[in-house]
Formats: sequence, C-alpha cells, structure tokens
Amino acid sequence: MSIKGHINFLQLERFSKVCEQGYRNQFEKSFDFMSLNKELVLENGGGHYTIAFDPSYISKAGKSTPGVGYFWSGCAGKVKWGLEMSGIAAVDINNHTAFHLEAVQTLNTSSHKSLLTYYANILVDRKDELLSISKYVVSDAYFSKNPFVFKVVSSMCCASSIYLFNFHKIMFYYFPMNQNYRTISI
Repeated sequence: MSIKGHINFLQLERFSKVCEQGYRNQFEKSFDFMSLNKELVLENGGGHYTIAFDPSYISKAGKSTPGVGYFWSGCAGKVKWGLEMSGIAAVDINNHTAFHLEAVQTLNTSSHKSLLTYYANILVDRKDELLSISKYVVSDAYFSKNPFVFKVVSSMCCASSIYLFNFHKIMFYYFPMNQNYRTISI
C-alpha cells in the first residue's frame, strides 16, 4: 500500500477500517524490530552475512526534539546541529545486498566515557541477536580505535578468528579462544 503526501493518524483513518485512536494506541506500544528484521534476513538471505555498523547524521533545525545536538556530518566534513542514528545492517555476501536490522538514535553520551564506548555498547547490547546472524562486524576506520574494538571483541569472544587492527603503530593480535594478546611494533 502506498499513500502519497504527508500522512497523520486522522488521514490514515480515511484509508482503512481502523479509527484514529486505534492507530495511536498501536503506535504507543513498543515493538522489537531487531527480531522481526533478523527473521526476515534469515528467511530471505543467501546464508553468508556480516554485520555492518555506521552512524549517520540527520539535519534538524528545531531545538525541542529529544537527542538533538552537534554531531559529525561526513558529507559536510564538519560538526553540524541535528540528530544522529546508528544503523545496524546484515550484509548478504552472496546476493551483494544489505538488510536493515535496526536504527538507534544517539541521545545523551555524557554518561559514557567516550562516544566510541557508546557506539560499542549499542552492539554489545544486541550481541545475542547479532551473533545469531554473523560473528563478523564491519565499520568505518574511525571505529578501529581502542575503546570500541576491545569492547566489541571481548563481548563477542566466541568468535574463533584473528582480529587485526592498528592502534598507535602497534599491531594487536587477539585470540579469543585462549584470551592471549601479542603485540608487535611496526
């Protein structure tokens, strides 16, 4: 079904048998989008996946919207006023496509040590659902820093592959099965 233009609950009532209050009551209830999208991915995908994570800037002129603040805009190359959402997707390697899993709005990061810790907590909080899809996470080079990598890798310790990342010109090899770190100067 497709309806052209700006639609509110009163206008939706005109196109269906449900009253306006029925739409309002349903939209007030919480819904687990991650579980729904995960099931759709597993039913319709090719079988080989990786998890993609990327925050995105959304412009917003108002001041009363929850979560509005200054966030990095990659397109503009500077910090701008608006909203930020972190997108989590399942990349289907066989079909060369990605399935959206969940979008999480960046609200208040003052309670966390850093923004990277906040981003890592987004993935760690959803690790059970994400590990049922894939044990691999792909993100921008910005996320190759210490707080993000150590938190994500240590929480998803059932992976058996070797994770390589460059941090201050030292290469860390992390072996999740035996919990050993080896460092090599570059």
